[in-house]
Amino acid sequence: MTDLPKQCAVVSNRAITFGIIAGEASGDILGAGLIRSLRARYPKARFVGIGGDDMIAEGFHSLVPMERLSVMGLVEVLGRIRELFQIRARLLEYFFTTPPDVVIGIDSPDFTLAIERRCRDAGIPSVHYVSPSVWAWRQKRIFKIAKSVNLMLTLFPFEARFYEEHQVPVAFVGHPLADRIPMVPDTGKARQELGLDDQAPLLAVLPGSRAGEVERLGTLFLEAARWIQERRPDLQLVIPCVNRDRERQVRDLVDALEVKLQVTIVRGRSREVMAASDVVLLASGTATLEAMLLKKPMVVGYRLSDFSYALLSRLVKVPHVALPNLLAKKALVPELLQADASPESLGTAVLERLENESEREHLFAAFTELHHTLRQDADEKAAQAVSELLEGRRG
Repeated sequence: MTDLPKQCAVVSNRAITFGIIAGEASGDILGAGLIRSLRARYPKARFVGIGGDDMIAEGFHSLVPMERLSVMGLVEVLGRIRELFQIRARLLEYFFTTPPDVVIGIDSPDFTLAIERRCRDAGIPSVHYVSPSVWAWRQKRIFKIAKSVNLMLTLFPFEARFYEEHQVPVAFVGHPLADRIPMVPDTGKARQELGLDDQAPLLAVLPGSRAGEVERLGTLFLEAARWIQERRPDLQLVIPCVNRDRERQVRDLVDALEVKLQVTIVRGRSREVMAASDVVLLASGTATLEAMLLKKPMVVGYRLSDFSYALLSRLVKVPHVALPNLLAKKALVPELLQADASPESLGTAVLERLENESEREHLFAAFTELHHTLRQDADEKAAQAVSELLEGRRG
């Protein structure tokens, strides 16, 4: 798990073909970085499969527009199931007719793992990049994964340990966000770019990026923010919204509050808003990783329907839900879930982190250590692991 050099030597001038499948924007970003690093090792390489604009800009040939795979939600998937099966069949036919030297599925496990297994069964080495949450729930999926891939590339070290325990070949490559986000955030610059007060304390509120999350958590988080502002009138409150629809949804929730709330709503720019903040109140998810990499104290709140929570509580096998806590293997940040997530409890936790300077210093040190753990030059490490598989140097 040591850092790789930024420059790598050419491994081969053979005309290697890499089959890559990415189904959503995050996978497209990972794929583009992987292609750059693989091309440095294999200058005559060809890259084909399914990818987005970032991968295409690196010379990738996409057989199908990536947005045809970007389906969210059960109803949407059911409505497109025939098309998804047709795309999978077309891709497999192409790979079987003109076999690539290796097939790499990036995330989107419901779609990519089935292709990886068929390719592996046909003698084409397969790699999966970004582990499903098999370590957290439905752990028996590991047996399907073991039959589908020759190599798993994980973003987090605790994922790699899980695969090692189950004798699945794995490489921990680190997280690309850790490579891109500076070790020391520039809070003042972020506030200046957003046109925010450089002196007043600032709370960033992120109730989620999907309509359902904002519906469940938006009013709760807004009421918590109002509870805090009553006690700290000097507090700036900023809510980034991922798109116009979420912005409209949040504004409607603000307007529906009985007591007026002083809030700045920003479209997009969630990372800048977090960088500008003193504390972040947010839903569980990837945003907790970004907040950690930005060294921001945070409070995690989440609610599901009672039925969903009861079901997941039985299935989930990990003690924490927030990524900083999973990475540290202890409760660095508070997780207030279901009935524990009230305006008062969330507000109290935020105030404690806003006003406790020693706790803020402790978190900065802990988050910095975790940042170093994840900053592995993920593009290079992933390409190195794939190269070792191709050249027979990895078991």
